[in-house]
Amino acid sequence: MIEDAHAPVRIEYEGKYLRMCVRGRWEYVERTHAGGMAAIILAVTPDDRVLFVEQYRVPLQANSIEFPAGLVGDVDAGESLELSAARELEEETGWRPARCEVLMIGPTSSGLTNERVAFVRARELTKIHGGGGDATENITVHAIERQHAARWLAQRLAAGCQMDLKLWAGLWLLDHAPDGSPLQSER
Repeated sequence: MIEDAHAPVRIEYEGKYLRMCVRGRWEYVERTHAGGMAAIILAVTPDDRVLFVEQYRVPLQANSIEFPAGLVGDVDAGESLELSAARELEEETGWRPARCEVLMIGPTSSGLTNERVAFVRARELTKIHGGGGDATENITVHAIERQHAARWLAQRLAAGCQMDLKLWAGLWLLDHAPDGSPLQSER
Protein backbone atom coordinates (compact mmCIF):
# COMPACT_ATOMS: atom_id res chain seq x y z
CA MET A 1 0.00 0.00 0.00
CA ILE A 2 3.01 2.33 0.19
CA GLU A 3 2.72 2.92 -3.56
CA ASP A 4 -0.85 4.19 -2.99
CA ALA A 5 0.57 7.13 -1.02
CA HIS A 6 2.01 8.57 -4.24
CA ALA A 7 -0.89 7.77 -6.57
CA PRO A 8 -3.07 10.63 -7.81
CA VAL A 9 -6.31 11.30 -5.90
CA ARG A 10 -9.63 10.73 -7.63
CA ILE A 11 -12.64 12.41 -6.03
CA GLU A 12 -15.71 10.16 -6.26
CA TYR A 13 -18.13 12.46 -4.43
CA GLU A 14 -18.01 15.87 -2.77
CA GLY A 15 -20.68 17.25 -0.44
CA LYS A 16 -20.88 20.19 1.93
CA TYR A 17 -18.79 18.55 4.68
CA LEU A 18 -17.29 15.38 3.17
CA ARG A 19 -15.58 14.14 0.05
CA MET A 20 -15.03 10.51 -0.92
CA CYS A 21 -11.56 9.94 -2.37
CA VAL A 22 -9.70 7.09 -4.01
CA ARG A 23 -5.90 7.03 -4.07
CA GLY A 24 -4.55 3.90 -5.74
CA ARG A 25 -6.59 1.09 -4.15
CA TRP A 26 -7.36 3.07 -0.98
CA GLU A 27 -10.82 4.56 -0.44
CA TYR A 28 -11.22 7.22 2.25
CA VAL A 29 -13.21 10.25 3.31
CA GLU A 30 -11.93 13.78 3.84
CA ARG A 31 -13.51 16.56 5.85
CA THR A 32 -13.95 19.61 3.62
CA HIS A 33 -14.44 22.32 6.26
CA ALA A 34 -11.60 24.42 7.63
CA GLY A 35 -8.94 22.20 9.16
CA GLY A 36 -10.80 18.87 9.08
CA MET A 37 -10.94 19.00 12.87
CA ALA A 38 -13.58 18.21 15.47
CA ALA A 39 -13.51 19.19 19.14
CA ILE A 40 -14.69 16.90 21.94
CA ILE A 41 -15.44 18.97 25.01
CA LEU A 42 -14.79 17.57 28.48
CA ALA A 43 -16.89 19.61 30.88
CA VAL A 44 -17.70 19.21 34.56
CA THR A 45 -20.25 21.47 36.24
CA PRO A 46 -19.45 23.32 39.48
CA ASP A 47 -21.37 20.59 41.39
CA ASP A 48 -19.10 17.87 39.88
CA ARG A 49 -21.41 16.55 37.16
CA VAL A 50 -20.02 15.42 33.81
CA LEU A 51 -21.87 16.77 30.79
CA PHE A 52 -22.95 14.29 28.11
CA VAL A 53 -25.27 14.74 25.15
CA GLU A 54 -27.62 12.23 23.58
CA GLN A 55 -28.93 12.49 20.07
CA TYR A 56 -30.19 10.34 17.24
CA ARG A 57 -27.47 9.61 14.70
CA VAL A 58 -28.68 8.71 11.21
CA PRO A 59 -25.63 6.56 10.23
CA LEU A 60 -26.17 4.41 13.35
CA GLN A 61 -29.98 4.47 13.19
CA ALA A 62 -29.90 4.83 16.98
CA ASN A 63 -29.41 7.29 19.80
CA SER A 64 -25.79 7.93 20.69
CA ILE A 65 -24.29 9.14 23.96
CA GLU A 66 -21.35 11.47 23.41
CA PHE A 67 -19.41 14.27 24.97
CA PRO A 68 -20.48 17.64 23.57
CA ALA A 69 -18.60 18.07 20.30
CA GLY A 70 -18.53 19.90 17.03
CA LEU A 71 -16.65 20.69 13.86
CA VAL A 72 -14.00 23.37 14.17
CA GLY A 73 -14.46 26.09 11.57
CA ASP A 74 -17.93 25.07 10.42
CA VAL A 75 -19.37 28.47 11.43
CA ASP A 76 -16.28 30.67 11.07
CA ALA A 77 -13.26 29.28 9.20
CA GLY A 78 -10.93 31.51 11.24
CA GLU A 79 -12.30 30.43 14.62
CA SER A 80 -9.76 28.90 17.00
CA LEU A 81 -10.18 25.41 18.35
CA GLU A 82 -10.81 26.82 21.85
CA LEU A 83 -13.47 29.30 20.67
CA SER A 84 -15.15 26.61 18.58
CA ALA A 85 -15.25 24.26 21.59
CA ALA A 86 -16.71 26.98 23.85
CA ARG A 87 -19.36 27.83 21.24
CA GLU A 88 -20.34 24.18 20.77
CA LEU A 89 -20.50 23.51 24.52
CA GLU A 90 -22.83 26.45 25.07
CA GLU A 91 -24.99 25.59 22.04
CA GLU A 92 -25.37 21.91 22.92
CA THR A 93 -25.54 22.02 26.74
CA GLY A 94 -26.30 25.60 27.76
CA TRP A 95 -23.08 25.83 29.80
CA ARG A 96 -20.54 28.57 28.99
CA PRO A 97 -16.88 27.99 29.91
CA ALA A 98 -14.65 30.82 31.10
CA ARG A 99 -11.78 29.10 29.29
CA CYS A 100 -10.94 26.03 27.25
CA GLU A 101 -7.68 24.10 27.08
CA VAL A 102 -6.65 21.78 24.22
CA LEU A 103 -5.32 18.54 25.71
CA MET A 104 -4.39 16.48 22.65
CA ILE A 105 -5.17 16.06 18.96
CA GLY A 106 -5.23 12.85 16.94
CA PRO A 107 -6.97 10.99 14.11
CA THR A 108 -10.49 9.63 14.65
CA SER A 109 -10.15 6.65 12.30
CA SER A 110 -6.83 6.78 10.45
CA GLY A 111 -7.80 4.15 7.87
CA LEU A 112 -11.07 5.86 6.98
CA THR A 113 -10.69 9.63 7.20
CA ASN A 114 -8.30 12.55 7.51
CA GLU A 115 -10.45 13.98 10.32
CA ARG A 116 -8.65 14.76 13.55
CA VAL A 117 -10.26 15.23 16.92
CA ALA A 118 -9.12 17.41 19.78
CA PHE A 119 -9.95 16.70 23.40
CA VAL A 120 -10.66 20.10 24.93
CA ARG A 121 -11.14 20.67 28.67
CA ALA A 122 -13.71 23.36 29.49
CA ARG A 123 -13.17 25.20 32.76
CA GLU A 124 -15.19 27.42 35.09
CA LEU A 125 -18.65 26.70 33.70
CA THR A 126 -21.67 29.00 34.04
CA LYS A 127 -25.21 27.87 33.17
CA ILE A 128 -26.64 30.19 30.46
CA HIS A 129 -29.63 28.25 29.07
CA GLY A 130 -31.11 24.75 28.77
CA GLY A 131 -29.04 23.59 25.80
CA GLY A 132 -30.36 21.22 23.17
CA GLY A 133 -28.43 22.39 20.12
CA ASP A 134 -29.48 24.57 17.21
CA ALA A 135 -32.71 24.36 15.17
CA THR A 136 -31.43 21.32 13.23
CA GLU A 137 -30.57 19.27 16.34
CA ASN A 138 -32.57 17.48 19.00
CA ILE A 139 -30.03 17.07 21.79
CA THR A 140 -30.79 15.80 25.28
CA VAL A 141 -28.30 17.03 27.89
CA HIS A 142 -27.29 14.69 30.71
CA ALA A 143 -25.40 16.00 33.75
CA ILE A 144 -24.19 12.91 35.60
CA GLU A 145 -22.35 12.84 38.93
CA ARG A 146 -18.71 12.22 38.09
CA GLN A 147 -18.41 9.29 40.49
CA HIS A 148 -21.31 7.52 38.73
CA ALA A 149 -20.51 8.48 35.12
CA ALA A 150 -18.92 5.19 33.98
CA ARG A 151 -21.74 3.14 35.55
CA TRP A 152 -24.36 5.41 33.93
CA LEU A 153 -22.70 4.95 30.53
CA ALA A 154 -22.73 1.16 30.98
CA GLN A 155 -26.44 1.29 31.86
CA ARG A 156 -27.23 3.40 28.78
CA LEU A 157 -25.22 0.97 26.62
CA ALA A 158 -27.21 -1.95 28.05
CA ALA A 159 -30.41 -0.02 27.27
CA GLY A 160 -29.46 0.12 23.57
CA CYS A 161 -27.73 3.47 23.16
CA GLN A 162 -24.67 3.57 20.95
CA MET A 163 -21.51 4.82 22.62
CA ASP A 164 -18.59 6.74 21.21
CA LEU A 165 -15.65 4.82 22.69
CA LYS A 166 -13.83 8.12 23.20
CA LEU A 167 -16.15 8.56 26.19
CA TRP A 168 -13.92 6.32 28.30
CA ALA A 169 -10.76 8.15 27.21
CA GLY A 170 -12.50 11.41 28.09
CA LEU A 171 -13.48 10.16 31.55
CA TRP A 172 -9.83 9.34 32.18
CA LEU A 173 -8.74 12.78 30.94
CA LEU A 174 -11.15 14.45 33.39
CA ASP A 175 -8.80 13.40 36.18
CA HIS A 176 -5.44 13.20 34.39
CA ALA A 177 -3.15 15.27 32.22
CA PRO A 178 -2.31 13.64 28.86
CA ASP A 179 1.00 12.45 30.36
CA GLY A 180 -0.89 10.48 33.05
CA SER A 181 -0.17 12.78 35.96
CA PRO A 182 -3.14 13.51 38.26
CA LEU A 183 -4.98 16.78 37.72
CA GLN A 184 -5.55 19.42 40.30
CA SER A 185 -9.19 19.58 41.35
CA GLU A 186 -9.80 23.02 39.72
CA ARG A 187 -12.61 23.05 37.17
